[in-house]
Amino acid sequence: MEMPVPKAGRIKVWDAPVRLFHWALMALIGVAWWTGEQHMLEWHRLAGYLIATLLLFRIIWGVVGSGTARFASFIHGPRALLAHWRAGRAGGVVVARPGHNPFGGWSVVTMLFLLVIQVVLGMFAVDIDGMESGPFSWLVEFDTGRLAARCHGVVFNILLAFIALHIAAIAYYQFYRRNNLVGAMITGSKAWSGERPTLRFAPGWLAVAIMLACGGLFWFLIAWWGRA
Repeated sequence: MEMPVPKAGRIKVWDAPVRLFHWALMALIGVAWWTGEQHMLEWHRLAGYLIATLLLFRIIWGVVGSGTARFASFIHGPRALLAHWRAGRAGGVVVARPGHNPFGGWSVVTMLFLLVIQVVLGMFAVDIDGMESGPFSWLVEFDTGRLAARCHGVVFNILLAFIALHIAAIAYYQFYRRNNLVGAMITGSKAWSGERPTLRFAPGWLAVAIMLACGGLFWFLIAWWGRA
């Protein structure tokens, strides 16, 4: 459905599903890290299952969801990346976008990619004594499961570094560019000047239906094929 664009100096850019996904994912990554460090592996696996469900939802929502949530709206080629970088570096006019800019878009894709790899590795990982393992570890040999466990740790360190870079970029936009990205992800709206874009927002019931379907599918796979 088409949403009317407000006449004031703010516009809605992020729908509730994207915002809830963002904050839930952030919390679950923290839970997964803490439970892994404390060897609370039952809770660690549960956090992983929930992260996997959220990732599947976000991938689908990136295809059929609201305009600013769709991958097609924020994945741009090298030319757009170079133009955005040059404009920012020269202090020129950066093209205003209601959603992610070209670098932010690829940041989202990279984050999702790393998380998918991390979750998949965890599903097949086996600890050193074989007592604790991912739900699909029985499908691979012990040595393969151990390799998955080691890679699971390496990818998480890469993910932590990328998260730190992500936070640094948010701070840069907050204090240098005066662009409150955190506030926009909380309220869903941002300051806007100039011509107002017409943005399409998908209905909430569609997000609920997709989330329930993702959760049901994933839990079915765990119950049917998983062994933990």
